[in-house]
Amino acid sequence: MEAKTFDAKLASCIDHTLLKPDAQPDEIDKLCTEALTFQFASVCVNPSYVARCFSIVKDSPVRVCTVIGFPLGATTTDVKKAEAAEALQNGASELDMVLHIGMLKCRNDEYIQNDIATIVLLAKQKNARVKVILETCLLTDDEKVRACLLAKEAGAHFVKTSTGFSKAGATLTDIALMRKTVGTEMGLKASGGIRTREQALAFLAAGATRIGTSSGVAIITETTTEVQYREY
Repeated sequence: MEAKTFDAKLASCIDHTLLKPDAQPDEIDKLCTEALTFQFASVCVNPSYVARCFSIVKDSPVRVCTVIGFPLGATTTDVKKAEAAEALQNGASELDMVLHIGMLKCRNDEYIQNDIATIVLLAKQKNARVKVILETCLLTDDEKVRACLLAKEAGAHFVKTSTGFSKAGATLTDIALMRKTVGTEMGLKASGGIRTREQALAFLAAGATRIGTSSGVAIITETTTEVQYREY
């Protein structure tokens, strides 16, 4: 694939994503080829495709990202741990885990923190990063704040808005709230419904440091606009 003129800095903020349940191997290969061409931050795929992706991108800066406890977050911590361990063994270096939303809502903060910390500790052994998916559309603002603080205390590297499989995705208001809550030390991933360059730049301006999208190629090959990127 011949790369068009594109915004390399914006590309480096994008997790090039394919999580649909009917994704097939040839689509995964195409995703990886595009990621290599445009130097996206990562390819984000379901766990069964981690090894395949790693075999394609392993000699490049592109990372392999996968999802843990996806999309509901309601599997047990032991199951999430096993899923994460296999993904790390197969070459994943970023784990996007879904927190247990029901436990958050009933204020079982000890469960949430242990759930996250277990995956963080495992990832640390492989120098991998953990992003915690909050599914913000299901939470009150107070719950979003508490989830962010619990993720931060548990050592997660990023907080993330959405799975893309619930009733809504990222909003600028949520990104602003999450950034205010976690400060400048953590990464912040906006995901769910981001399909245009204008949207991506708006989320970055609001405080996001990573964009999760299946529209990465379309986004970065739109007309270039100057933008200031934040570094965290």
